[in-house]
Amino acid sequence: MNKKSGTSKGAADRLVKNIRRKTRQTYSAEEKIRSVLAGLGETERQSPI
Repeated sequence: MNKKSGTSKGAADRLVKNIRRKTRQTYSAEEKIRSVLAGLGETERQSPI
């Protein structure tokens, strides 16, 4: 009765990381530039110059 059921924590972590790696969203170059420009616009509006 001392036997553990299921997978070990390390194996579960590896499985979750592998799933996240395979399903990660990829962004095009245009989307990356758009997000950077949007971030720069927000910081300019917040700076008290």
